[in-house]
Amino acid sequence: MSIGGVECGVEKVEVVDDELVAAMGRLLPQLSSSAPEVTVAHLECLVRTPATTLLVARDPGGVIVGSLTLATFRVPSGLRAWIEDVVVDGRSRGSGVGSALVGAAVEIARGAGARTVDLTSRPERESANRLYVRLGFVPRTTNVYRHQIA
Repeated sequence: MSIGGVECGVEKVEVVDDELVAAMGRLLPQLSSSAPEVTVAHLECLVRTPATTLLVARDPGGVIVGSLTLATFRVPSGLRAWIEDVVVDGRSRGSGVGSALVGAAVEIARGAGARTVDLTSRPERESANRLYVRLGFVPRTTNVYRHQIA
């Protein structure tokens, strides 16, 4: 996929290897300072779970520079699709990696039969929020609640 004149490959992760573990270990702290340590066991569980799809983006040299998780699940009102943990390496931001990841996730959700795709983004992530609006996401008037368990 060509983004801004630069080739950016997006792929579904099928196999967990040392390269993926290292890349996720580098990327996740850029998303959240409270992200747990990345382990092979955690990534293998994520990749094996039918309801989740882990996507990675590679730069022209083949280095993983971004990731996204798409969750699809059935509820009584239909199939839901939810994008989580979108992260692009700081050195690759603004080059179309986020657009490529989100576009691929939307296509997967469409192919699965979802009518909508939801995501949340903190207000201080201004460039990410502009990206989502540019890609056709519309802010919703809703409340998001969290119950801390652990």
